[in-house]
Amino acid sequence: MTTETAHTAAAQSDRRAIAEVVATVERTQRAKDPDGFLALFHSDAVWTTGHGKVLIGLDAIAEFTRAVLPNATWDGDVTYEAMHTQFLRPDVAAVKVRQVYHSPQGDTEGAPLYVMTKQDDGRWLLHACQNTEVHVD
Repeated sequence: MTTETAHTAAAQSDRRAIAEVVATVERTQRAKDPDGFLALFHSDAVWTTGHGKVLIGLDAIAEFTRAVLPNATWDGDVTYEAMHTQFLRPDVAAVKVRQVYHSPQGDTEGAPLYVMTKQDDGRWLLHACQNTEVHVD
């Protein structure tokens, strides 16, 4: 296997692992599972909610998530899809996500950006994330 082929195979494997993290975000949001959701974050993570609340560090993210997620209400399903993954370095990726809340009243969208880091054990974790509500004019 050439170096380029090995690099391409590693990148494909990393893209699949990153897509699985995004799928786990979806599953844990649907299940209103704070612990499963929080397991996806780096301890030094920064999270900005769709309404602009800035949460610095896993403790702040956990406090907010445990207060909000179990009681969250939406009428329908939510889906998440990794639309674009840009590797900034082999162990750092910017991931553009399409988030859609499906309801009988119509769909609403979010456009999160997840900066993810690959850990020494190979896991990809959410490290710096901005969730932005999409407004349709």
